[in-house]
Amino acid sequence: MTDTTARTARIALVGDRSPDVVSHTRIPLLLQALATRDRLVLDAYWIPTEEAGEEDAVRGFDAVWVLPGSPYRSEAGVLAAIRTAREAGIPFLGTCGGFQHALLEFARDVCGLTQVAHAENDPGADDLLIEPLSCSLVGHEGVVLLEPGSLAQSVIGRERSAERYHCAYGPTRHLDTLRAHGLRFTGHDEQGQVRVAELPGHPFFLASLFQPELAGDGSRPHPMVRALARAAVEHAARTPAQPV
Repeated sequence: MTDTTARTARIALVGDRSPDVVSHTRIPLLLQALATRDRLVLDAYWIPTEEAGEEDAVRGFDAVWVLPGSPYRSEAGVLAAIRTAREAGIPFLGTCGGFQHALLEFARDVCGLTQVAHAENDPGADDLLIEPLSCSLVGHEGVVLLEPGSLAQSVIGRERSAERYHCAYGPTRHLDTLRAHGLRFTGHDEQGQVRVAELPGHPFFLASLFQPELAGDGSRPHPMVRALARAAVEHAARTPAQPV
């Protein structure tokens, strides 16, 4: 007899959980709001970055969210989790540090730019993909212009959106190479600086330099958070249960 009981979608929250990181403290509020307002129930597991590098650490989950809070205790762990989500077709969201490391993983593992680095982790590196922003975005709110027809524009529902940041680093070099290998930059600030990336052909792969988890007071999840939750529920509906 076939078991038709729907299982609860499982989401891996990759980051070094801290009460001092506002985006981390928002997670319980967002999960509750997703369940009560949107009927999107997620079973959330925090995975410290040192553990994220273990074999199959995030495999078997229905979504992976790499949260802010860099410098992470393990850059390698974060990159391993992102690579698994990208290669295994697991819905993925990266915000702030998650965005930066999604670009770093893609540059190294897809584009072959194995020496590119993140200035926060390796400030003396010769080839920095992620560098200090000329104007820090810590505590800043700014307009993001979204490309028509993109996943980001479809999710947010408009082509111009005011978003909140808490970030001091962003991408600088090699962006044309990342584009040539399939990564799409679909959100920019009013000066044309990259703020959103996505991966066409993947079930759901979205990353933003801004922090959607900081929108409002946490009682109404940002559309990007809701979209990740929907993608996780859909993934759970079509994927047999696996041990975590």
